[in-house]
Amino acid sequence: MHRRTFISATGAAVASLATPMLWAQALPTQPIRIVVGFAPGGGTDILARVIAQKLSTLWNTTVIVENKAGAAGMIAAEYVARQPSDGTTLLMAHINSHAIAPALTPKMTYSVENDFTPVVLVGVTPNLLICNEQQTARTVKDVVELCRKNPGKISFGSAGNGSAQHLALEMFNLAAGIDAIHVPYKGSGPMLTDLIGGQINYSFDTMTAATPHVKSGKAIAVAQTRQKRAKGHPNVPTMAESGFPGFEATTWYGLVGPGKLPSVLAQRMNEDINKVLLMPDVAEKFEQYGAEDGGGSREKFGDFIKVESKKWAKVVKDANVKGDA
Repeated sequence: MHRRTFISATGAAVASLATPMLWAQALPTQPIRIVVGFAPGGGTDILARVIAQKLSTLWNTTVIVENKAGAAGMIAAEYVARQPSDGTTLLMAHINSHAIAPALTPKMTYSVENDFTPVVLVGVTPNLLICNEQQTARTVKDVVELCRKNPGKISFGSAGNGSAQHLALEMFNLAAGIDAIHVPYKGSGPMLTDLIGGQINYSFDTMTAATPHVKSGKAIAVAQTRQKRAKGHPNVPTMAESGFPGFEATTWYGLVGPGKLPSVLAQRMNEDINKVLLMPDVAEKFEQYGAEDGGGSREKFGDFIKVESKKWAKVVKDANVKGDA
């Protein structure tokens, strides 16, 4: 009896000591990378850098953003899926890589469900229908009229073929009965450079990437694509308010790790990133960029990805959008 009691007590003591030890070891001591699937200057890149800066301080280690642009975020996703599940490599997952790509690319080399561990939803933004200063059509009604008078001639840029911006354009083409030209880029950064420079006319770009250029006056905001107006752009009408009820095409961002990321590590990261998202200066920046409704549990983010995947699979089918060969 005494020996059995001693063993039980010892086991309990060891377990109680092991928990904080595991917790202390949860975060890697070497530098941590947040991989972004788009060029610098785009919405995904901007939000990733805000979070990385705060996590560097919170975790007392170097957290860097690494850009691996191409294939609307799929190249970065494929890369992170193959990395060790030790917490040193995270992906700034995106609607493109985790909701649209599975519908567009059935033979893609990664599985959203099996090759990634959801950590936290970072934010959801509307897209902004924007144009450059040379365009005279600056309302949705006028843009539709312009496209109808010039079929196949008015250009809309996007962050890549099959991107959220591309599908927003396809939804617009179908809803308005127009034929606008799609011009894909390797991310919002280079696309915005060409838009401002006059090489293309319009874009349904992410609010995160477009906002600095709208605020500076280099780009003109025509409409936004959530059912409600974003707090950061209260004077920009929604597509629903502009004659297209039910039109909603958002972009979202979230952090994920490789598929075998330990639960204790993923949970620690989730809780810390939730703290970052609640910091007043971070919340203010995110609001300016239109990124809202981030945070919450790992399970919430996982369920969110599944719902979004079903939604965009239907859009891809209805619009008959084809991915890259």
